[in-house]
Order: sequence, then structure tokens, then C-alpha cells
Amino acid sequence: MIDVPNASSHRLPDQLRPNLRLVFVGTAASTRSAEVGHYYAHPGNRFWRALHEAGITPRRYQPGEFAALIELGIGFTDLSKSGAGMDHQIAAEAIDVPGFRTKIATFRPRTIAFTSKKAASLFYGRPSAAISLGRQVRDASLPEIFVLPSPSGAASGHWTIEPWKELARWIAA
Repeated sequence: MIDVPNASSHRLPDQLRPNLRLVFVGTAASTRSAEVGHYYAHPGNRFWRALHEAGITPRRYQPGEFAALIELGIGFTDLSKSGAGMDHQIAAEAIDVPGFRTKIATFRPRTIAFTSKKAASLFYGRPSAAISLGRQVRDASLPEIFVLPSPSGAASGHWTIEPWKELARWIAA
């Protein structure tokens, strides 16, 4: 792992290193994740179950084990490293798309997966309604990009495992 400047001020430090096969990207840490220092830590969050159910990990990991996924070539970051809470609670000025783009250029992962349409919409600068789930149209200047339905319990009405399975097939190829 490479040290990220000002990591001590981050609610949830990046888990990145060069050439990862996959980096999950959220909008910001949830309140629970910020409190405990683990990605996708709320008990109602489907992230860890979906990761295993889709076939991305060989077993179901727990939030406190997120750092172990780096050995599987899987990393984590968020568009906001200073905000915490639900997406609508994150201040616009806390979203750092240019900083995220710099991380991607520095670490050069093979694939990035936004864990919500909101995170993808902030990255692309388009409304969430204009963002489709699954693999996105290729931009040669970026890694492959997937948009996943949010695993948050608050988004359960929009949940489907299929884009997660599509991602699993892609990274296994």
C-alpha cells in the first residue's frame, strides 16, 4: 500500500496499490464505516454478501477484514475522503473527482466499480437517471468502469445482484 497524503484526516483511508485488478469506489464513508474504520460496515449493507454471492471473493469477508482484500487484488476508495453519511448528506465541496482521477492515474487499476449510481453520476458529471448499471462504454484514458446498484440498506428498492455478477465475470476473464 502507498501512503496517501493527509491520510490521518481521512474518515476511511484508501486501500490502494499499483495495478490492482479491481477498485471499489463509493461516494463517502457511511456514518458507521467512519466510526469503526471499515468499508461497508453497516450491518444492513449488502456489500460483503454481494461480493461473495457474485463470485468476486472465495468466501464472505467481514467489514473488519477489508484490508485483506488487497491480497486478492481488490482495493477501496471514495470520492469524498472527508465527508461521512448518506450520499445526500455529503457536501458538494467534499467531493474530490480530480483527486480521484489522480489516484486512478497513479495506481492504474484494471477495473473500477462505483458502488452506487450517485458516485458514478458525480464522476461523470451526469444525473443518476442518465447512468446505467453494469459495464460502461469504454474510455481509453480510464480503466474499465462498472456501475453497481448501491448495497446500502437505504437503497434496497433498487437492489439487483446481476451487475455484481457481470463484474465478477469480467474480472475473472
